[in-house]
Amino acid sequence: MTNRRDTGQRDRGRREAQASEQERPAPSETAAGWLGPQRGQPQGRWGVRVRDKPVRIGYAYSVDLRDTLLGEIRETTRGEPVVVAFSGGLDSTVTAALARDALGPGHVLLVTVNMGQYAYTRGNEIVLEVAERLGLQQRCLLGQFKQHRVQAAGPACNRCTREIKLGMVKAVSGGRLVLTGANRSDTWGQMGLKVCNDYYAPLLDLDKPRILALADAMDVRPPRIGENPGREGCKLKHLLKPLAAPEYHGRAVARANEVVLSVLRDAGVRPELANVKIIGPLGRNIGLVNVRPAPTDAVRDRLRDALLAIPELDEVHVVDGPLVLVAKASPAILNDPHARYWIERGRMAPDFAAPITVEWRPTSNNRLGTFQVVGFRPTAPA
Repeated sequence: MTNRRDTGQRDRGRREAQASEQERPAPSETAAGWLGPQRGQPQGRWGVRVRDKPVRIGYAYSVDLRDTLLGEIRETTRGEPVVVAFSGGLDSTVTAALARDALGPGHVLLVTVNMGQYAYTRGNEIVLEVAERLGLQQRCLLGQFKQHRVQAAGPACNRCTREIKLGMVKAVSGGRLVLTGANRSDTWGQMGLKVCNDYYAPLLDLDKPRILALADAMDVRPPRIGENPGREGCKLKHLLKPLAAPEYHGRAVARANEVVLSVLRDAGVRPELANVKIIGPLGRNIGLVNVRPAPTDAVRDRLRDALLAIPELDEVHVVDGPLVLVAKASPAILNDPHARYWIERGRMAPDFAAPITVEWRPTSNNRLGTFQVVGFRPTAPA
């Protein structure tokens, strides 16, 4: 364990964090969160129910699937212009390519919500590269400051998707149907409607392997940032506590997750997984560094030194074995086994370089709307 002495900047961060306790929390959300429009909900002015049809994987099947989806998109949109909520990742890229091929490039506008310091530098480059490769017009919106409200009471990725990543796009859509990359991998297998409330998810029936096969068949697989083998793009998902003081908590997670990729790139390492999870009490930022494959001792030392140079980080630990995470949670999560399971297994575990378990505890902070990882310890030997 490596500690740093407190600095004036860190003290200011602590004061802001303490002051935030007086603020009203955002509504709590469970891990299940928003799964997209559910069966039985109103479907919006498009009023279309698209058949749920099982698909098989493989190149030939992917070509057939592409043709099926192109026809479905034409039928669902009635050939009218659409907007695509575009992040530059796999799902939204495949959705954009399908919309382009079905409707023509003049009928497709890509709208990207840029998260400012919470977006990866390489991610911003990929967004522009892929949009140019697809030959589609693009518009960018800034969502960074909305995050300060949405995440103030604890991690709230589902609320962010609803209100920022999709909500801001819909607000500028001009009444056009908004296409999203939502798919079965986002909903833990729970299916809703493909079309609802002016959103349309052409990939909703598909899991990640089928989407990858479709991307390869269409030759549109985007580059990777190197953060995660699955979903990439937002640094804030690595903040496992409230964004109570953006200049302290926000800067820590933003700078640390840029630094870890920079150090690995300079060392010639191409990681499958690379991130820094920010945990701890509100007045102390603890960084848990996750890299897979495991770095050499020399690279570990470079990572530790570079991260400890960040004023907003108090401790840095490289994850090299199983951990127990100590998490406090709101009653809505603490009393819901399903929510706790999906936060642990669906949200957190895929981002760690070693197995984790979570020790859940009640919180005395009635401003905590979701959860906060306050500490950790190595898993005791069996």
